[in-house]
Amino acid sequence: MSLEDVFTLPAEYNELRSSVRALSEKEIAPFAQAVDADHRYPQEAHNALVKAGLFAAHVPTEFGGDGADALAACLIIEEVARVCASASLIPAVNKLGSLPLILSGSKEQKERWLRPLAQGKGFSYCLSESEAGSDASALKTKAERKGDGWVINGSKKWISNAGESEFYTVIAQTDPSKGSKGITAFIVEKSDPGISFGAPEKKMGFRGSPTREVYFDNVEISDDRRIGEVGKGFSIAMDTLDHTRITIAAQALGIAQGALDAAEKYSHERKQFGKEIFEFQAIQFILADMAMNIEAARQLTYAAAAKSERNDKDLKFFSAASKAFASDVAMKVTTDAVQVLGGYGYVSDYPVERMMRDAKLTQIYEGTNQIQRIVIARNLP
Repeated sequence: MSLEDVFTLPAEYNELRSSVRALSEKEIAPFAQAVDADHRYPQEAHNALVKAGLFAAHVPTEFGGDGADALAACLIIEEVARVCASASLIPAVNKLGSLPLILSGSKEQKERWLRPLAQGKGFSYCLSESEAGSDASALKTKAERKGDGWVINGSKKWISNAGESEFYTVIAQTDPSKGSKGITAFIVEKSDPGISFGAPEKKMGFRGSPTREVYFDNVEISDDRRIGEVGKGFSIAMDTLDHTRITIAAQALGIAQGALDAAEKYSHERKQFGKEIFEFQAIQFILADMAMNIEAARQLTYAAAAKSERNDKDLKFFSAASKAFASDVAMKVTTDAVQVLGGYGYVSDYPVERMMRDAKLTQIYEGTNQIQRIVIARNLP
Protein backbone atom coordinates (compact mmCIF):
# COMPACT_ATOMS: atom_id res chain seq x y z
CA MET A 1 0.00 0.00 0.00
CA SER A 2 1.31 3.42 -0.97
CA LEU A 3 1.20 6.33 1.48
CA GLU A 4 1.32 8.83 -1.36
CA ASP A 5 -2.27 10.02 -0.92
CA VAL A 6 -2.87 9.20 2.74
CA PHE A 7 -3.90 12.29 4.76
CA THR A 8 -3.83 14.37 1.58
CA LEU A 9 -6.95 16.13 0.37
CA PRO A 10 -7.90 15.34 -3.23
CA ALA A 11 -7.27 18.18 -5.66
CA GLU A 12 -10.95 19.14 -5.97
CA TYR A 13 -11.13 19.99 -2.27
CA ASN A 14 -8.05 22.18 -2.46
CA GLU A 15 -9.55 23.91 -5.48
CA LEU A 16 -12.78 24.46 -3.56
CA ARG A 17 -10.84 25.96 -0.66
CA SER A 18 -8.99 28.33 -2.97
CA SER A 19 -12.16 29.49 -4.71
CA VAL A 20 -14.08 30.04 -1.46
CA ARG A 21 -11.11 31.88 0.05
CA ALA A 22 -10.91 34.19 -2.95
CA LEU A 23 -14.65 34.86 -2.81
CA SER A 24 -14.55 35.44 0.95
CA GLU A 25 -11.68 37.89 0.79
CA LYS A 26 -13.24 39.84 -2.07
CA GLU A 27 -16.98 39.77 -1.29
CA ILE A 28 -17.28 39.11 2.48
CA ALA A 29 -14.19 40.36 4.35
CA PRO A 30 -14.65 44.05 3.41
CA PHE A 31 -17.99 44.11 5.28
CA ALA A 32 -17.08 41.96 8.31
CA GLN A 33 -16.20 44.82 10.66
CA ALA A 34 -19.33 46.82 9.78
CA VAL A 35 -21.56 43.75 10.10
CA ASP A 36 -20.23 43.24 13.63
CA ALA A 37 -20.31 46.91 14.64
CA ASP A 38 -23.81 47.52 13.28
CA HIS A 39 -25.26 44.18 14.47
CA ARG A 40 -26.67 43.63 10.98
CA TYR A 41 -27.27 40.58 8.83
CA PRO A 42 -24.42 40.13 6.30
CA GLN A 43 -26.56 40.63 3.21
CA GLU A 44 -23.49 41.08 1.01
CA ALA A 45 -22.26 37.65 2.06
CA HIS A 46 -25.75 36.20 1.57
CA ASN A 47 -25.87 37.52 -1.99
CA ALA A 48 -22.33 36.39 -2.83
CA LEU A 49 -22.92 32.88 -1.46
CA VAL A 50 -26.18 32.51 -3.40
CA LYS A 51 -24.53 33.68 -6.62
CA ALA A 52 -21.63 31.25 -6.16
CA GLY A 53 -23.86 28.29 -5.29
CA LEU A 54 -22.46 28.17 -1.75
CA PHE A 55 -25.55 29.31 0.18
CA ALA A 56 -26.65 25.70 0.68
CA ALA A 57 -24.13 23.68 -1.32
CA HIS A 58 -25.03 20.53 0.63
CA VAL A 59 -28.42 20.27 -1.11
CA PRO A 60 -28.38 17.25 -3.46
CA THR A 61 -28.05 18.02 -7.17
CA GLU A 62 -31.45 16.45 -7.90
CA PHE A 63 -33.02 19.26 -5.86
CA GLY A 64 -31.01 22.08 -7.39
CA GLY A 65 -27.98 22.14 -5.09
CA ASP A 66 -24.32 21.35 -5.67
CA GLY A 67 -24.45 18.06 -3.78
CA ALA A 68 -21.47 19.05 -1.63
CA ASP A 69 -20.42 16.26 0.71
CA ALA A 70 -19.75 16.75 4.42
CA LEU A 71 -16.08 17.65 3.92
CA ALA A 72 -16.82 20.14 1.15
CA ALA A 73 -19.48 21.78 3.35
CA CYS A 74 -16.90 22.08 6.15
CA LEU A 75 -14.34 23.67 3.83
CA ILE A 76 -16.89 26.27 2.71
CA ILE A 77 -17.82 27.15 6.30
CA GLU A 78 -14.18 27.19 7.43
CA GLU A 79 -13.07 29.58 4.70
CA VAL A 80 -15.99 31.97 5.19
CA ALA A 81 -15.46 31.93 8.98
CA ARG A 82 -11.80 32.82 8.46
CA VAL A 83 -12.92 36.33 7.48
CA CYS A 84 -16.43 36.63 9.00
CA ALA A 85 -17.89 34.17 11.49
CA SER A 86 -21.37 35.70 11.22
CA ALA A 87 -21.41 35.07 7.48
CA SER A 88 -20.28 31.47 7.97
CA LEU A 89 -23.48 30.83 9.90
CA ILE A 90 -25.43 31.24 6.67
CA PRO A 91 -24.30 27.92 5.10
CA ALA A 92 -23.96 26.31 8.55
CA VAL A 93 -27.52 27.14 9.66
CA ASN A 94 -28.92 26.17 6.27
CA LYS A 95 -27.42 22.70 6.65
CA LEU A 96 -28.58 22.41 10.26
CA GLY A 97 -32.14 23.50 9.46
CA SER A 98 -32.56 21.28 6.42
CA LEU A 99 -30.72 18.14 7.49
CA PRO A 100 -33.76 16.64 9.30
CA LEU A 101 -35.57 16.93 5.97
CA ILE A 102 -32.65 15.38 4.09
CA LEU A 103 -32.33 12.52 6.60
CA SER A 104 -36.02 11.72 7.11
CA GLY A 105 -38.19 13.62 4.64
CA SER A 106 -40.04 12.25 1.63
CA LYS A 107 -38.99 12.99 -1.94
CA GLU A 108 -42.00 15.29 -2.32
CA GLN A 109 -41.00 17.24 0.79
CA LYS A 110 -37.41 17.55 -0.42
CA GLU A 111 -38.58 18.86 -3.77
CA ARG A 112 -40.86 21.37 -2.05
CA TRP A 113 -38.31 22.85 0.38
CA LEU A 114 -34.77 21.99 -0.70
CA ARG A 115 -35.04 23.56 -4.14
CA PRO A 116 -35.96 27.05 -2.83
CA LEU A 117 -33.27 26.63 -0.16
CA ALA A 118 -30.65 26.12 -2.85
CA GLN A 119 -31.96 29.28 -4.55
CA GLY A 120 -31.43 31.47 -1.48
CA LYS A 121 -34.29 30.98 0.98
CA GLY A 122 -32.80 30.19 4.38
CA PHE A 123 -33.63 27.27 6.67
CA SER A 124 -33.36 27.55 10.48
CA TYR A 125 -33.55 24.94 13.25
CA CYS A 126 -35.90 25.32 16.21
CA LEU A 127 -34.97 22.95 19.03
CA SER A 128 -33.86 24.92 22.12
CA GLU A 129 -36.28 26.57 24.53
CA SER A 130 -35.82 28.78 27.56
CA GLU A 131 -36.22 25.74 29.86
CA ALA A 132 -34.88 23.14 27.44
CA GLY A 133 -31.27 23.86 26.55
CA SER A 134 -28.85 21.03 27.28
CA ASP A 135 -31.89 19.01 28.39
CA ALA A 136 -33.45 19.27 24.95
CA SER A 137 -36.05 16.56 25.57
CA ALA A 138 -37.71 18.80 28.20
CA LEU A 139 -39.18 21.01 25.49
CA LYS A 140 -42.72 22.37 25.97
CA THR A 141 -43.70 23.52 22.48
CA LYS A 142 -46.71 21.43 21.51
CA ALA A 143 -48.17 20.20 18.25
CA GLU A 144 -51.72 18.94 18.66
CA ARG A 145 -53.87 17.14 16.16
CA LYS A 146 -56.60 19.12 14.46
CA GLY A 147 -58.46 17.20 11.79
CA ASP A 148 -55.92 15.99 9.25
CA GLY A 149 -53.33 18.53 10.38
CA TRP A 150 -51.62 20.03 13.41
CA VAL A 151 -51.71 23.17 15.54
CA ILE A 152 -48.40 24.33 17.03
CA ASN A 153 -48.16 26.49 20.16
CA GLY A 154 -45.10 27.49 22.12
CA SER A 155 -41.79 29.27 21.66
CA LYS A 156 -38.20 28.51 20.74
CA LYS A 157 -35.12 30.36 21.97
CA TRP A 158 -31.63 31.08 20.59
CA ILE A 159 -32.69 30.51 16.98
CA SER A 160 -29.94 31.53 14.56
CA ASN A 161 -30.98 33.65 11.57
CA ALA A 162 -34.57 33.69 12.82
CA GLY A 163 -36.58 36.23 10.89
CA GLU A 164 -34.17 36.02 7.95
CA SER A 165 -34.80 32.37 7.14
CA GLU A 166 -37.89 31.40 5.18
CA PHE A 167 -38.24 27.86 6.57
CA TYR A 168 -37.99 26.41 10.11
CA THR A 169 -37.61 22.84 11.31
CA VAL A 170 -39.58 22.79 14.56
CA ILE A 171 -39.17 20.03 17.12
CA ALA A 172 -42.40 19.81 19.14
CA GLN A 173 -44.08 17.66 21.76
CA THR A 174 -46.93 15.58 20.32
CA ASP A 175 -47.46 13.21 23.28
CA PRO A 176 -46.06 14.52 26.60
CA SER A 177 -46.77 11.20 28.32
CA LYS A 178 -44.08 9.50 26.21
CA GLY A 179 -41.22 11.88 27.01
CA SER A 180 -38.55 11.96 24.29
CA LYS A 181 -40.53 9.35 22.32
CA GLY A 182 -43.48 11.74 22.12
CA ILE A 183 -41.62 14.38 20.10
CA THR A 184 -42.14 15.02 16.38
CA ALA A 185 -40.44 17.21 13.75
CA PHE A 186 -42.31 19.66 11.51
CA ILE A 187 -41.61 22.33 8.92
CA VAL A 188 -43.07 25.79 9.50
CA GLU A 189 -42.77 28.62 6.99
CA LYS A 190 -42.18 32.27 7.78
CA SER A 191 -45.40 33.16 5.95
CA ASP A 192 -47.58 30.85 8.07
CA PRO A 193 -50.16 32.75 10.14
CA GLY A 194 -49.28 32.69 13.84
CA ILE A 195 -45.49 32.61 13.63
CA SER A 196 -43.63 35.68 14.92
CA PHE A 197 -40.16 36.68 16.06
CA GLY A 198 -38.71 38.43 19.09
CA ALA A 199 -36.15 41.22 19.03
CA PRO A 200 -32.57 40.20 18.15
CA GLU A 201 -30.52 39.20 21.19
CA LYS A 202 -27.73 41.60 22.16
CA LYS A 203 -24.82 39.22 21.92
CA MET A 204 -21.15 39.16 22.79
CA GLY A 205 -20.20 37.86 19.34
CA PHE A 206 -21.68 36.65 16.06
CA ARG A 207 -23.43 39.99 16.00
CA GLY A 208 -24.18 39.76 12.30
CA SER A 209 -26.26 36.63 12.71
CA PRO A 210 -29.63 37.54 14.25
CA THR A 211 -30.58 35.30 17.18
CA ARG A 212 -34.23 35.59 18.14
CA GLU A 213 -37.00 33.82 19.94
CA VAL A 214 -39.59 32.29 17.63
CA TYR A 215 -43.22 32.27 18.76
CA PHE A 216 -45.94 29.90 17.58
CA ASP A 217 -49.50 31.05 18.30
CA ASN A 218 -51.99 28.53 16.94
CA VAL A 219 -49.91 27.87 13.84
CA GLU A 220 -52.02 25.51 11.73
CA ILE A 221 -50.18 23.23 9.32
CA SER A 222 -51.15 20.20 7.26
CA ASP A 223 -49.74 16.74 7.91
CA ASP A 224 -47.45 17.01 4.89
CA ARG A 225 -45.34 19.39 7.02
CA ARG A 226 -44.43 16.52 9.36
CA ILE A 227 -40.90 15.15 8.94
CA GLY A 228 -40.63 11.42 9.56
CA GLU A 229 -42.85 9.40 11.82
CA VAL A 230 -44.82 10.75 14.75
CA GLY A 231 -42.70 10.31 17.88
CA LYS A 232 -39.39 10.15 16.02
CA GLY A 233 -38.62 13.86 16.23
CA PHE A 234 -36.13 13.71 19.08
CA SER A 235 -34.08 10.96 17.46
CA ILE A 236 -34.13 12.92 14.18
CA ALA A 237 -32.94 16.02 16.06
CA MET A 238 -30.09 14.12 17.74
CA ASP A 239 -29.06 12.39 14.51
CA THR A 240 -28.97 15.81 12.87
CA LEU A 241 -26.63 17.19 15.52
CA ASP A 242 -24.25 14.25 15.12
CA HIS A 243 -23.66 15.47 11.57
CA THR A 244 -23.86 19.24 12.02
CA ARG A 245 -21.62 19.59 15.09
CA ILE A 246 -18.78 19.03 12.65
CA THR A 247 -19.75 22.23 10.85
CA ILE A 248 -19.26 24.09 14.15
CA ALA A 249 -15.81 22.54 14.38
CA ALA A 250 -15.13 23.83 10.87
CA GLN A 251 -16.41 27.26 11.83
CA ALA A 252 -14.14 27.31 14.89
CA LEU A 253 -11.24 26.25 12.68
CA GLY A 254 -11.86 29.16 10.33
CA ILE A 255 -12.03 31.67 13.18
CA ALA A 256 -8.79 30.30 14.64
CA GLN A 257 -7.01 30.35 11.28
CA GLY A 258 -8.08 33.93 10.68
CA ALA A 259 -6.71 34.92 14.08
CA LEU A 260 -3.41 33.15 13.45
CA ASP A 261 -3.06 34.80 10.05
CA ALA A 262 -3.69 38.23 11.58
CA ALA A 263 -1.27 37.63 14.46
CA GLU A 264 1.50 36.32 12.21
CA LYS A 265 1.11 39.26 9.82
CA TYR A 266 1.21 41.74 12.70
CA SER A 267 4.30 40.07 14.20
CA HIS A 268 6.24 40.90 11.04
CA GLU A 269 4.92 44.46 10.79
CA ARG A 270 5.37 45.48 14.42
CA LYS A 271 8.90 46.50 15.46
CA GLN A 272 10.13 46.85 19.03
CA PHE A 273 13.70 47.08 20.30
CA GLY A 274 14.84 47.57 16.72
CA LYS A 275 13.43 44.39 15.16
CA GLU A 276 10.22 42.58 14.24
CA ILE A 277 8.51 41.13 17.28
CA PHE A 278 8.39 37.83 15.36
CA GLU A 279 12.13 37.57 16.09
CA PHE A 280 11.44 37.20 19.80
CA GLN A 281 11.17 33.62 20.95
CA ALA A 282 8.27 34.51 23.24
CA ILE A 283 6.18 35.45 20.19
CA GLN A 284 7.44 32.49 18.16
CA PHE A 285 6.33 30.06 20.86
CA ILE A 286 2.83 31.55 20.93
CA LEU A 287 2.48 31.38 17.15
CA ALA A 288 3.89 27.85 17.07
CA ASP A 289 1.36 26.63 19.63
CA MET A 290 -1.44 28.33 17.72
CA ALA A 291 -0.46 26.68 14.43
CA MET A 292 0.13 23.28 16.04
CA ASN A 293 -3.27 23.15 17.71
CA ILE A 294 -5.11 24.46 14.65
CA GLU A 295 -3.62 21.72 12.50
CA ALA A 296 -4.51 19.04 15.05
CA ALA A 297 -8.08 20.34 15.13
CA ARG A 298 -8.21 20.44 11.34
CA GLN A 299 -7.16 16.80 10.98
CA LEU A 300 -9.74 15.69 13.56
CA THR A 301 -12.47 17.78 11.93
CA TYR A 302 -11.79 16.48 8.43
CA ALA A 303 -11.72 12.89 9.71
CA ALA A 304 -15.08 13.53 11.41
CA ALA A 305 -16.49 14.98 8.19
CA ALA A 306 -15.50 11.86 6.27
CA LYS A 307 -17.17 9.72 8.93
CA SER A 308 -20.30 11.86 8.66
CA GLU A 309 -20.43 11.30 4.92
CA ARG A 310 -20.04 7.53 5.40
CA ASN A 311 -22.28 7.51 8.48
CA ASP A 312 -19.67 5.45 10.34
CA LYS A 313 -20.54 3.76 13.63
CA ASP A 314 -18.10 5.96 15.56
CA LEU A 315 -19.57 9.20 14.19
CA LYS A 316 -20.92 10.31 17.59
CA PHE A 317 -17.44 10.18 19.13
CA PHE A 318 -15.73 11.98 16.26
CA SER A 319 -18.47 14.57 15.86
CA ALA A 320 -18.45 15.54 19.55
CA ALA A 321 -14.65 15.35 19.78
CA SER A 322 -14.08 17.56 16.74
CA LYS A 323 -16.55 20.18 17.94
CA ALA A 324 -15.19 20.28 21.50
CA PHE A 325 -11.54 20.26 20.51
CA ALA A 326 -11.75 22.73 17.63
CA SER A 327 -13.82 25.23 19.61
CA ASP A 328 -11.50 25.01 22.62
CA VAL A 329 -8.60 25.59 20.25
CA ALA A 330 -10.39 28.57 18.68
CA MET A 331 -10.93 30.18 22.08
CA LYS A 332 -7.28 29.72 23.05
CA VAL A 333 -5.91 30.80 19.68
CA THR A 334 -8.01 33.95 19.45
CA THR A 335 -7.09 34.91 23.04
CA ASP A 336 -3.42 34.43 22.20
CA ALA A 337 -3.83 36.45 19.01
CA VAL A 338 -5.11 39.38 21.06
CA GLN A 339 -2.05 38.96 23.29
CA VAL A 340 0.34 39.03 20.33
CA LEU A 341 -1.19 42.29 19.13
CA GLY A 342 -1.17 43.75 22.63
CA GLY A 343 -3.16 46.96 22.94
CA TYR A 344 -3.96 46.89 19.24
CA GLY A 345 -5.54 43.48 19.70
CA TYR A 346 -7.99 44.93 22.18
CA VAL A 347 -9.49 47.50 19.80
CA SER A 348 -11.67 47.04 16.76
CA ASP A 349 -9.10 48.45 14.33
CA TYR A 350 -7.89 44.86 14.08
CA PRO A 351 -10.16 41.80 13.71
CA VAL A 352 -8.78 39.61 16.50
CA GLU A 353 -10.96 41.02 19.30
CA ARG A 354 -14.02 40.24 17.16
CA MET A 355 -12.67 36.76 16.48
CA MET A 356 -12.15 36.22 20.21
CA ARG A 357 -15.74 37.22 20.95
CA ASP A 358 -17.03 35.05 18.12
CA ALA A 359 -14.99 32.02 19.18
CA LYS A 360 -16.73 31.82 22.54
CA LEU A 361 -20.04 30.82 21.00
CA THR A 362 -18.51 27.78 19.31
CA GLN A 363 -17.91 26.33 22.78
CA ILE A 364 -21.59 26.79 23.67
CA TYR A 365 -24.04 26.18 20.85
CA GLU A 366 -25.10 22.87 19.30
CA GLY A 367 -24.30 21.39 22.70
CA THR A 368 -21.89 22.92 25.20
CA ASN A 369 -18.43 21.43 25.32
CA GLN A 370 -19.33 19.85 28.64
CA ILE A 371 -22.21 18.05 26.92
CA GLN A 372 -19.78 17.03 24.16
CA ARG A 373 -17.53 15.42 26.74
CA ILE A 374 -20.48 13.44 28.08
CA VAL A 375 -21.20 12.23 24.54
CA ILE A 376 -17.51 11.39 24.05
CA ALA A 377 -17.35 9.42 27.31
CA ARG A 378 -20.44 7.42 26.38
CA ASN A 379 -19.01 6.59 22.95
CA LEU A 380 -15.35 5.89 23.66
CA PRO A 381 -13.66 4.08 20.75
